[in-house]
Amino acid sequence: MTERRDEPLSGDVIEDGVTRAYSWEWGDLGGPRSRGRLPWFGLFLVAFGGLLLLQLVFPALADVGSVLFLAIGLAFLVSWLVNRGVGSLYLGAIITALAAPELLAAAGIVEGAGVGTLCLGVAFLFIAGVRAASRGGWGWQAVLGLLLVAIGASSVAVPGFNELVWPIVLVTLGVLLLIRTSTARR
Repeated sequence: MTERRDEPLSGDVIEDGVTRAYSWEWGDLGGPRSRGRLPWFGLFLVAFGGLLLLQLVFPALADVGSVLFLAIGLAFLVSWLVNRGVGSLYLGAIITALAAPELLAAAGIVEGAGVGTLCLGVAFLFIAGVRAASRGGWGWQAVLGLLLVAIGASSVAVPGFNELVWPIVLVTLGVLLLIRTSTARR
């Protein structure tokens, strides 16, 4: 039998005498579920090509190795804007945040310790804002985002601050939570 690549594949798997149906599909080849969705590779190519053109306009960005990761993150964010998939939102925000520090340093905006933490905090606050706007509540993303922004911003503003103060703050918060939990059990 000749395999056709323009139609979804499907098949039955028999396990322990019980027939279970599983299906396999080819990603962006059409069908009712893929209508209206943007193809991932096309999004990536547009984002990556645009960033390469941006490097021509701003030569300082030519040394940035994270342009590829920034393109991937932006492709996920555009996919989230169009398709509203939660996974695309998380991946896009986090990958973009991981690529941003090197880009910010190359552009001469900000660099040094804490920039990566600050960018991740902003990403989680963005996710929390999207959740809140869609009536999903702020969630743990807001707490983590605020913590990361506070640590990152203080490290950027006062170099060396995070080496001593934040570990003490985190240990103190942990001890307080443990004390609160142990007194609640009594």
